This record gives sequence, structure tokens and C-alpha cells, in this order.
Amino acid sequence: MQKLTLTREQIDAAACTLHEAEKSRTQTGLLSRSYPQMTLDDAYAIQAAWVKQKKASGRKVIGWKIGLTSKAMQYALNIDTPDSGVLLDDMAFDDGALIPATRFIQPRIEAEIAFLMKAPLRGPNVTVQDVMRVTEAIAPALEILDTRIVRRDPQTQQLRTIVDTVSDNAANAGIVLSSQWYRPETLDMRWMGAIVSRNACVEETGLGAAVLNHPARGIAWLANRLSNYDESIEAGQIVLSGSFIRPIEAPHGSTIVADFGTYGSVSCFFE
Repeated sequence: MQKLTLTREQIDAAACTLHEAEKSRTQTGLLSRSYPQMTLDDAYAIQAAWVKQKKASGRKVIGWKIGLTSKAMQYALNIDTPDSGVLLDDMAFDDGALIPATRFIQPRIEAEIAFLMKAPLRGPNVTVQDVMRVTEAIAPALEILDTRIVRRDPQTQQLRTIVDTVSDNAANAGIVLSSQWYRPETLDMRWMGAIVSRNACVEETGLGAAVLNHPARGIAWLANRLSNYDESIEAGQIVLSGSFIRPIEAPHGSTIVADFGTYGSVSCFFE
């Protein structure tokens, strides 16, 4: 049951503001400052309204992303739950892609494990075993984050909160997939990790266990959350299970490489 404090007009107006901020590459102010009474349900309603606008313009949903799965990130935002956003077709980049300088505002990178679903997954009560049963394959991936909402209010110095992040499509902006896919039952995802470098300098390292102790647990959480809105993960969709590193800034001229060891690598270059 949704607990909305905002009106439909306020929700649609916030979605329009985010849409314009992305198109103009000019950040907008904190929604949490404009609407201090906002709930997570309000934030997801704004996200859904924004995605609806994107779909109306011709975009297609290709999957989902899960964020804030590590304890470090949850502590930083003073929350105890992950969040989620929607992946759209224009967010997908090939491994080794050149990212145009005009595409994003303040891009950052996270390393993740991507799941390709072979059957629908609908909550409630989805378990890790259910996720493994309907997963066709997994692959190394990078998530490109961007912030259409300012990270800190310039006047009050107030930081963005979880409702700002969720409204902003959980800060999702792009996905770079490896061309190498693996059957999930052939490996232990808890020990699947990466060394992530920017311009040949190692910035972060991490293991899949940082994602709720098993990346598939994030997928189960998402399926169960979506059931509250009569939604589900569909066959053929890609799901980013959550980052096991802290976000890495990716300014102009950044070459990002995530070395997954025996599972290959995935990279991109920001003009």
C-alpha cells in the first residue's frame, strides 16, 4: 500500500523537472528540500512518472538496477534498505564504448554483476534459490551513475537523501556489459570480484559478497518490492544486482577498466 504525501500534480511536476535536467545537463535542486514531507513511496512515484515520460518518447525498458546494497552505502545515507531504478534501451553501451562528453552531467562508475533472466520473477516471498532458478546467465558489468539532482544544496549545504536518489531513477544513467556471460551455477558469485582502475590507477576493489552477502539476494529483494506495485521482473530483462565498490568519479578523459580476473574485463572511455 503506497503512502503518498505528494499530489499527482507535484509528482508529475517533479518528473518533468528531472526530465528537463537530464536533457539540458543542468542539475535541479533537492526534492527533499522542496518537499520535506516526501516518503519513499513518493520518490518511487516520481521515478515511475519520469520513466513513463521516457517510454512515451520511444524508450523501451530493458531491465532494472539495484543500488545501496552494501552496508557502507546504507550507513552513509542512514537507511537500512536497498533502492532500485529502471534500465532503458538508450542506457546500454557496448564493452569498450566511447562515452560522448555531452551525454552525462557528473558521471561515476560502479562495478556490478548483471543477471539475464530466462523466466519471470514475481514476488512476494522470492528467495535466492528462486532467483538462481530463473537466471539464464550472469556477466561482469559497469553501471554509469549520474546526478540530475545536486548532491549538496549550495545554500543550506543539505546533502541529497534517499528520496532524492530514488526519484532520480536511483541515480542510474547507463550500463556497460561484458560480452562474456556465464552460467550462474558454475561459479560462486560471492567470490566474483573486480579490480577497478581509472587511467591505469587502481581506485577500488571488491567482491560480490558485499552485495547483501550474495548478489542474487538483491534480485530477490527487487522482485519482492515490485510485487507491492503489481510489477515483476520479466523474462529477457537484465538486472544489475548492486555495486560491490564505492562510486568512482569519471571526469572527461577517464578510461575505466574493471578487471574481473578469470571472468574477463569490462571497460569504457569518457571523452
